[in-house]
Amino acid sequence: MNDHAETHTIDAAERSDYGFQADVARLLELMTHSVYSERDIFLRELVSNAADAIEKLRFESVANEALAAQAGAPLVTIALDKEARTLSVADNGVGMSREDLVAALGTIASSGTRAFLDELAAKGGDEQGGEKGGTLIGRFGIGFYSAFMVADRIEVATRRAGSADAFLWTSEGKGSFQIAPLAVADAPAVGTKVTLHLNAESEEFLEPYRIEQILREHSGAIAIPIDLVEEKGKEPRRLTDGSALWTRPKSEISEQDYKDFYQQISGQFDEPALTIHWRAEGRTEYTVLAFAPGSRPYDLFDPQRKSRSKLYVRRVLISREADLLPPWLRFMRIVVDSADLPLNVSREMVQNNPIIGAIRKAIGTRVLKELSDLAANDSEKFAALWKNFGAVIKEGLHEDPVRRDEIFAIARFSTAQHPDGGRSLTDYVENLRPNQTAIYYIAGDDKKRLAASPQLEGYRAKGIDVLLLDDPVDSFWVTSAVGYDGKPFKSVTQGAADIDAVPTPEGAADTPPAEASAEVALLTAMLKETLGGEVEDVRVSTRLRESPACLIAADHGFDLQLARMLQESGNKGVFGKPVLEINPRHEAVLALAQKAKADRAGAEDGFWLLFDTARIADGEAPLDAAAFAKRVAALLAKA
Repeated sequence: MNDHAETHTIDAAERSDYGFQADVARLLELMTHSVYSERDIFLRELVSNAADAIEKLRFESVANEALAAQAGAPLVTIALDKEARTLSVADNGVGMSREDLVAALGTIASSGTRAFLDELAAKGGDEQGGEKGGTLIGRFGIGFYSAFMVADRIEVATRRAGSADAFLWTSEGKGSFQIAPLAVADAPAVGTKVTLHLNAESEEFLEPYRIEQILREHSGAIAIPIDLVEEKGKEPRRLTDGSALWTRPKSEISEQDYKDFYQQISGQFDEPALTIHWRAEGRTEYTVLAFAPGSRPYDLFDPQRKSRSKLYVRRVLISREADLLPPWLRFMRIVVDSADLPLNVSREMVQNNPIIGAIRKAIGTRVLKELSDLAANDSEKFAALWKNFGAVIKEGLHEDPVRRDEIFAIARFSTAQHPDGGRSLTDYVENLRPNQTAIYYIAGDDKKRLAASPQLEGYRAKGIDVLLLDDPVDSFWVTSAVGYDGKPFKSVTQGAADIDAVPTPEGAADTPPAEASAEVALLTAMLKETLGGEVEDVRVSTRLRESPACLIAADHGFDLQLARMLQESGNKGVFGKPVLEINPRHEAVLALAQKAKADRAGAEDGFWLLFDTARIADGEAPLDAAAFAKRVAALLAKA
């Protein structure tokens, strides 16, 4: 019998079941030093627990008049005592009995909130406790232990609502805890007080400004007021009023309220260009408050292209930089609050779950719609927004093909006939010339130079407008986009000009290049032979009118700007060489042709000057700057 067969003959009676054993002290150490990456999270967790306790008392008091009499105005109080090196978080919530302390604080990952929700569900609610449980925060029952990151010892004084007995829970976080009866005089009238004896590395949490900073960032939206007692014996100071701006009806919020909140979350001092506030209902419910800044944020072109989106779950901040917007909308400053999202164990990141995906998709669609409405209803305000963020929004034309048509609808461009910008593609298509079959563009990094490019001369003579694309992303989206309104995008710097069928506007003067003379044909051959290492071909141009020469990309492949960008990224020589086009009617070309026919060797400096001037007109440096300067000096000496 082989070994494989023998493994199947083991008697089941020989098998035994064993429970996992845990070194609790080691587990606590891992929990408090590995699960959470930021030490200040402990305060958010304790405040969340306190808010839950207050909500539980509110629920229980609905059916118990005695508890309702005990329940006062909800309040969380944080007190600092520098002399004693303590920080306390007190609430007037439901409190805990001895059994509650053992179950909730004596068992890691045993959440009192989770148990309460289960109880509500058993009485007829859904898995999350129905509407009654919607405001409860805690789920996993480990947030309390984050306090051991900053405390050598924790004391929990508590009295269960409706009970005369009070208890003190104490632990140093080393695997054991103690519970002892607490004198009524030393116990809270109702609720719980958690006191942290801070360790030597946590003195910063005795400073009022630091506590205020943490609370405003992480817990400022919790629906319970929070007071701060800055030092022993001092009167409490109200830090938050228990309401979040985005939870209030829009009719109750002023423009100044929105402006103040925008400046708070964005760190900018301008006014928002666009404010969007809505609540989504249905399978997934969440509230969104979004702003388009009035000026460019300093990090707009940060290579990481992070979304500055704050994600709250039941008004508790989960992430400062949640991935809730596509990178091409990263300029938006946005707050999202949902009660449907689960909290992961650290509350540092949101798990990649279907709810997040649905929210992300819906927010992107809604923001794009609001931008479209602004473009349609307030062209002046949209023009200012596009000036600041158009270069970023156009990234979506390349990266987000599903939304490309919607982005095209709001995109605005400068053109040769309208260099100041503001032209939509609809405007462009409505003004196509007869027999014009494409949307023409020229790409580069300087709009003024693009407008003066020799490649545009023939198009200008025919009355054809050309998009001036001076943002880096333009060279990419025009190659990935099929076209607009049935018209393909075509670069005027690539291939032969196909505009002969377009009639010259009535009353306009256009003198297209004549057929090349024998001298010009000979010059073309000589140029190709001399410049063969730098150009793919030399040919007579049908697009030039005033300039002697220009550079054009080959008929197939990349246009000049995209090839240049790719070469600068380390792919030099991979994308082929340009084509040199010459104007057979230009005086300089005719003179050079005569010179070459009589003295080819003497004309070669002129060949290189013609090529270098074409490079300069295209925004490039001369091929050899020293040689170019020497040739120009020699030319001046003959003048």
